[in-house]
Amino acid sequence: MQVAKKGDKIKVHYHGKLTNGNTFDSSEGREPLDFEIGGGMVIAGFDEGVTGMTIGEKKTVHIPADQAYGPKQEEMIMEFPKTQFPADMVPEIGMQLNMSNGSGQNFPVVIVEIKEEVVVLDANHPLAGEDLIFDLELVAIEGPKSLIITP
Repeated sequence: MQVAKKGDKIKVHYHGKLTNGNTFDSSEGREPLDFEIGGGMVIAGFDEGVTGMTIGEKKTVHIPADQAYGPKQEEMIMEFPKTQFPADMVPEIGMQLNMSNGSGQNFPVVIVEIKEEVVVLDANHPLAGEDLIFDLELVAIEGPKSLIITP
């Protein structure tokens, strides 16, 4: 029986939940997620969770925050002057925005607080600081990426 290992390209159905049971993502109704184990395409805990699975196997994995999106970082929370927002924009808590750093890179932020003169923005990943639970089902193992020659 073939076992999923680092370097294998696999397909997996998943249901991601927070520890309070709320779903944050799922492949239900979509094609399974396909990726290379160890290729850096998914969080470390997800890679670890699928390693060793066989086709058709289902399991639930608990991924601590440090193997998911890491802890919330205080330096990623910043105050931004209200005067820097477009005049026709009304900031609201929970609003998602894209900001640009000095190098021209864009990154998402969420408004977490509105004060008299400033708006508090959080640039942490929305799942930073969260332990995650995934229900997994391994659908296919395509083996490591390699050249396949057929006659």
